[in-house]
Amino acid sequence: MGAGHGGALGAAYVAGASSVHRLEPHLKLVAVLGFAVVVVATPVHAAWAWGAYAGYLALVLGTAAVAGLRPGRLVRGLAVETPFVLFALLLPVVAQGPRVEVGGLSLSQSGLVAAGGLLAKATLSVLAATVLAATTEPRALLRGLERLRLPPVLVQILFFMVRYADVVGGELRRMRVARESRGFRGRHLGALRVLGPAAGSLFIRSYERGERVHLAMLSRGYTGRLPTGPAAAVPASAWLTALVLPLAAGAVLASGLLLG
Repeated sequence: MGAGHGGALGAAYVAGASSVHRLEPHLKLVAVLGFAVVVVATPVHAAWAWGAYAGYLALVLGTAAVAGLRPGRLVRGLAVETPFVLFALLLPVVAQGPRVEVGGLSLSQSGLVAAGGLLAKATLSVLAATVLAATTEPRALLRGLERLRLPPVLVQILFFMVRYADVVGGELRRMRVARESRGFRGRHLGALRVLGPAAGSLFIRSYERGERVHLAMLSRGYTGRLPTGPAAAVPASAWLTALVLPLAAGAVLASGLLLG
């Protein structure tokens, strides 16, 4: 199992031949969205909530194991959760209600419960999205969004973002090398006088490149829609395989609601 291709955005993909990799991308998108809906629908203040979270975690980790993903890949994917972590750390401090002493700090009990629920739900949803990104190439994800009837204009915007993010990133790296070869070191506030114009130059170069690409597309007959081939029919067995994750999560939630 090797690393994925496609530069910065494609680096999230981990090549493999598992049943998760072979699923159609729009099926995986539906599965992850359904799983996230079930996780978010779990009542935070229910006594059985943490048992449900543990069940959801087992389902996600089981899916990752079937896909052959290593723990390190899942941990790296959690980096996008940082804003939720920061917000959750503030909740016990700013929330109202009965207080409890924790490490010399007076924290809100309801804030602690809400923060724990927020972290659990965010972590589970991000883990599911990480499995999706690691088992599906970026362009395949876009095809999946297209099959789910996402507006064509939005799909095209995402397509060009995936295609040219690495181009702009390469331009940024070349500008950084040029600055450093001239002795630049951005270690003080005075560096902003250099970085500001550099950011403007990068924007202008990216805009000009986009204009040239657009003109080239028009000259080749571009009419506002990207050509797509006929969509192959998806067998019912593939749908059943994809829906195992959200349906199992739904069963965990239903069990908690009935027994709680």
